[in-house]
Amino acid sequence: MTADTAEQLRAELESVFTNAEYPVEEPMELVPALPDGPDTTFEAGDVRVGVMDFGAEYAEYQEYPYETAEALIDDLMTGFREEGLFD
Repeated sequence: MTADTAEQLRAELESVFTNAEYPVEEPMELVPALPDGPDTTFEAGDVRVGVMDFGAEYAEYQEYPYETAEALIDDLMTGFREEGLFD
């Protein structure tokens, strides 16, 4: 993983999830903030992750409710790293 790729992905997540209304009690509350709804894909360098993968592959890293976008994004980034998304 390059630090640039991780930073780019984080910036994409921030640009979307900072628009959500917090607190967020469950993942479906984030859908209105997604530019392409459930078809939204985040990309940085060679890394692509669809928002639907958040629940399928990275759910164990998320602890709802979230009070801030930063807390949500921190957990997602941890999951991405732990599951080898940047390898």
